Amino acid sequence: MTAAETLRVGNCSGFYGDRLAAMREMLEGGELDVLTGDYLAELTMLILGRDRMADPATGYARTFLVQLKDCLKLALDRGVRIVANAGGVNPPGLVAAIRELDLDARVALVRGDDLTARAGDLGLGQPLGAHAYLGAFGIARALTAGADVVVTGRVTDAALTVGPAIAHFGWERTDLDALAGATVAGHVIECGTQATGGNYAFFTEIADLGHPGFPIAEIRRDGSSVITKHAGTGGAVTVGTVTAQLVYEVDDARYAGPDVTTRLDTVSLRQDGPDRVEITGVRGEPPPPDLKVCRTSIGGYRNEMTVVLTGLDVEAKAALFRGQFEAAARGTAPAELTWNLARLDTTDAPTQQQASALLTVVARDPSEKVAGRAFTSAAVELALGSYPGFFSTTPPGRAHPYGVFTAGFVPQAEARHEVVLDDGSVVAIDPPALTQALRPHPGPAVEPASGGIPTRRLPLGTLAGARSGDKGGDANVGLWVRDDAAYPWLVSLITEETVRELLPEAADLPVRITRLPAIRAVNVVVEGLLGLGVAYHARFDPQAKGLGEWLRSRHVEIPESLLAEGAR
Repeated sequence: MTAAETLRVGNCSGFYGDRLAAMREMLEGGELDVLTGDYLAELTMLILGRDRMADPATGYARTFLVQLKDCLKLALDRGVRIVANAGGVNPPGLVAAIRELDLDARVALVRGDDLTARAGDLGLGQPLGAHAYLGAFGIARALTAGADVVVTGRVTDAALTVGPAIAHFGWERTDLDALAGATVAGHVIECGTQATGGNYAFFTEIADLGHPGFPIAEIRRDGSSVITKHAGTGGAVTVGTVTAQLVYEVDDARYAGPDVTTRLDTVSLRQDGPDRVEITGVRGEPPPPDLKVCRTSIGGYRNEMTVVLTGLDVEAKAALFRGQFEAAARGTAPAELTWNLARLDTTDAPTQQQASALLTVVARDPSEKVAGRAFTSAAVELALGSYPGFFSTTPPGRAHPYGVFTAGFVPQAEARHEVVLDDGSVVAIDPPALTQALRPHPGPAVEPASGGIPTRRLPLGTLAGARSGDKGGDANVGLWVRDDAAYPWLVSLITEETVRELLPEAADLPVRITRLPAIRAVNVVVEGLLGLGVAYHARFDPQAKGLGEWLRSRHVEIPESLLAEGAR
């Protein structure tokens, strides 16, 4: 790689299934040094694991291979390196498939994340898959050895960006602030267009969101960076869009990784011109001694039925059906039944759909037979003898296996982090020599809000933005405001008690609050809200993607002094 003081790292994928044309758009849209792609999530690891169980030749992100067939020659011609975690649970299989393209590309493999065969010996149980989140130094070693394409399995999302920066600038493990700064840049661009206006709370303020461009991080030698996008692409890069991604799926002010623990409370953001946001001031601490491990397993079988309740007496209709169903299923009932009544109906509705509510019952059981036809038949048999207007939106069907994600931890040295270079030689990557146990950091104490000032009861989103997501069974909501004057109000408002009041589902669950004053943000983690994770389907929104928007819609007292003239 060149000795330039700035490294331009782009992203072309935020998940398995993202825009297929993005790789070509990024390669043709402007200058890049490295193009990264993030294809893995907790649910994806489960899906790929099941794929490989059915066919040992699979288990990687096939869309990445489709993109390379179209774009690898273009990348080689332009001197752009490609780094992706698309290897999933079978990185060697993907490497072999890339070499079959016969484009004279040097392909390197980063391995060592797969601990499945040793899971029992490592105290991880006997999951379907056990994959450690590796760091960035293996990626860096592959690039310094001349790789054109680096394929990994489970690495941290930010490592896809940090690795190229290590290779470019020659950082060592002791360059903690630089590593932390690059980690923040990687975290911002890892989810693709979420950094350029996608899923943005104030989306109505973005003039062109029809086809947002993918993000780029211009990383400097000291680890500071500028987040931008190719000229002429849709979307926007603002302090707001970057803040939204910065608070996405984080825990507290210490953002732990295998190479560095990043202090999110030290991040400083500044608009550096149109579609350019500068990130500076990030501090790093030694990483924790243990690696996080993604453990996936089959939890059992799942099925569901949704019936429609139209017009009057909705609550009574729901009670009748539930009572009839549970009586009919007695003795053969699934191990777990979950009921949810969605009151989507309105009074004196102009259409039948607007007059209807939905009652959903979800079954889970170790037996496919019990959660399958036996479950749905008990509901169908009630069709002519239950409440008036009975019909269902879900035809009777078989049960399907559902997955469970749980986190495990192993000492860093237990993962045999290695790089297989294009010539077949293997390079071992040593774990960090200096580590530091992770300690919670909730941010500064809250000053009590002054009382007796005029307020108006309005949606929280009148002033606050939000972005939410999942970490296993926990839900995360990051909230922020855009003016310094509003931040004391936000931090005094968002307490454990207020969160439980505004989100009744969290009433009996542990809630953790972290304050990040440097970016005027508050992070909320609700433990266990998502049950056993996304594949378990514990709630209507199993990944908590809309949780932040629900929270923004709840009404709170807002000081009149903070409201714009037109909103008072």
